[in-house]
Amino acid sequence: MGVVIIDGSTVRDFVEDEEHFNKSVDERFAALDLNKDGVLSRSELRVACESMNVLETHFGVGPQSSQEEITKLYDTIFDNFDCDKNGLIEIEEFRSEMKKILLAIADGLGSSPIQMALEDGEENLLKQAADFELTKLHEASS
Repeated sequence: MGVVIIDGSTVRDFVEDEEHFNKSVDERFAALDLNKDGVLSRSELRVACESMNVLETHFGVGPQSSQEEITKLYDTIFDNFDCDKNGLIEIEEFRSEMKKILLAIADGLGSSPIQMALEDGEENLLKQAADFELTKLHEASS
């Protein structure tokens, strides 16, 4: 298990480095695209959210929730990513929404640092932001 410390500027700097951000988001997109057709379907996004316990962690959904409520939440998440409403999430839509989410996190954090405990091998965009900052610090000190 590892620990990273980030604040809003860590996340914002990561997002603003377009080349690095797009590469990281594109890798995440490719991992979620289970059938490798270049788009995310409703079911692929749901599988991803379920594997990350998104509803339980961020929406307070528990065992008392009905399947109808859970499906409605997943549909809402999908609809927010599917900007052109064609029933699929293209990479550009995914990048755009991830950018909005991460910038909202950056705004929420402001200059207040937080610690994040991560499982070994866990790769998420906030950890990548911390790694990006660390790389910049090493380069600046060299």
